Amino acid sequence: MGDRTPGQMTWKPDGATDAGMLHLRHDPSEKWRPYTEFPEYLVPDPPKFEFSAGYATFLALLKKQWQLV
Repeated sequence: MGDRTPGQMTWKPDGATDAGMLHLRHDPSEKWRPYTEFPEYLVPDPPKFEFSAGYATFLALLKKQWQLV
């Protein structure tokens, strides 16, 4: 996946029932999917984590120039 351009991230995708969880997509034409469906990017949240699910993954992808939408 090294050649892939950075994707997009959101916490509240339109129509999602699991808002508050990080959602990802590689391209704006794709549907938003929970970050747990992207094992290649998943960074486990620390135990007793008090932020939204996927925050550790969010921070890691920000460093890789992913866009927050």
